[in-house]
Amino acid sequence: MAKLNIYADRPLSTIAPEIYGHFSEHLGRCIYEGIYVGEDSDIPNVNGMRCDVVEALKQIRIPVLRWPGGCFADEYHWKDGIGPKEQRKKMINTHWGGVVEDNSFGTHEFFELCRQLGCKTYVNGNVGSGTVQEMAEWVEYMTFDGVSPMADLRRANGQDKPWKVDYFGIGNENWGCGGNMLPEYYANEYRRYRTYVRDFQEGHRIDRICGGANVADYEWTEKVLETCFRRTPPECHGKMDGLSLHYYVHPEGWEIKGSATEFDDDVFYKTLSKAWYMDELIRKHGTIMDKYDPEKRVGMIVDEWGAWYTVEPGTNPGFLYQQNTMRDALVAGITLNIFNNHSDRVKMANLAQMVNVLQAVLLTDGAKMIKTPTYHVFDLFQHHQNGTLVDTCLETEQVGTADWQVPQISQSVSRDENGTLHLTLANASNTEAATLEVNLFGTTARTVTGRMLHGEMHQMNTFDAPETVTLEALPAIAMGESGFTVTLPPCTVAHVQVQA
Repeated sequence: MAKLNIYADRPLSTIAPEIYGHFSEHLGRCIYEGIYVGEDSDIPNVNGMRCDVVEALKQIRIPVLRWPGGCFADEYHWKDGIGPKEQRKKMINTHWGGVVEDNSFGTHEFFELCRQLGCKTYVNGNVGSGTVQEMAEWVEYMTFDGVSPMADLRRANGQDKPWKVDYFGIGNENWGCGGNMLPEYYANEYRRYRTYVRDFQEGHRIDRICGGANVADYEWTEKVLETCFRRTPPECHGKMDGLSLHYYVHPEGWEIKGSATEFDDDVFYKTLSKAWYMDELIRKHGTIMDKYDPEKRVGMIVDEWGAWYTVEPGTNPGFLYQQNTMRDALVAGITLNIFNNHSDRVKMANLAQMVNVLQAVLLTDGAKMIKTPTYHVFDLFQHHQNGTLVDTCLETEQVGTADWQVPQISQSVSRDENGTLHLTLANASNTEAATLEVNLFGTTARTVTGRMLHGEMHQMNTFDAPETVTLEALPAIAMGESGFTVTLPPCTVAHVQVQA
């Protein structure tokens, strides 16, 4: 039997809601068909945004949305996406599928989407192929309420009042598709570009996100921080509010990746082992960040994460469309628990991507929409948003194959403002149930209830069978003198709520 001790009277850190953020790039059918169908579509919409998609995302309380990329961001010129849609410039999306991008979804449409979702905005600027002037003018266009050429242009395009930009990314993957830069070069570009991301709105400051490392490139983190902090007075260190990190789970490696739906036990556990690698990445990059920022003022921003498989047969390879199984639910559950447990440093994360791309929470086909297993994990985990992480101690066995072993149980625990404890648990075994003895310290349990997502590792939702995998009650909870015992079926992600 596994054992979990929960010390409810030992608060650790606040779990930022933005850890449950999402990412929407001009890639495949994420924006077009997935989110945006246009005002004249037969698919029910409000100002072009699909009603079913918006409503589903509101149910999981999406806190922040990143746009327009990704690699697309560093070839995106924002003025192409404003004004009358019939006059907007068309371009070839060279990164993703070589298709025509008509720019009918631009700045105004993004802020309208975020208005409907009720979420914060994360705009990614163009450093790779753009200019300082272009970026400065975009910020002015979006946020300045006075008299200026860009503010007047925004008003001429139908938006009188400025919007609020909560986060602004200075480039994307500038070690790769964003310019193939060396870390010192990019860091100096960051220092230059960030100067012109001005705060025009009284009482509101834009958080600047610096482009961070790819996976385990610790040299990038070290040299970017050393350059950015060099000869900078301590009071100016706030010019960097976040440093990004990108990591994707590729079961078979970058070139082959592997099928989203056809895999054996060994690949299943290999995938989960790679999901657990996120913990090591956060710890090692975090150690470097502690050297320059011991007070943890700069957040780690994992703004691209998730499972990346070979595209579904018969689909455009550049559209990155893949199915989503219970294996992906476990990848999401393990990863989100890791983020929660590192919430002293991780301040935002953005699943890649929201609809129809990579580890999407929603898939669409014409007027049809389905919720993936990953969607239901975000539903289970939403109660952690703004909660206080509490101290825990877990004893659990390893499960897997001869080549790939992972902890059977993954967990994180938070306490909300009403004193209710929220446990999120994942049983990584695809064959064995897990019985977990939970001991409570610093509180007592009056009632314990739970929900779970459970299924065989290959199970998925399809347009013909949209509710094969869905949430159900977690019945096997037995109360004890100092806590309770819960039994998790094989391949399960669960949320347990403890009211004192």
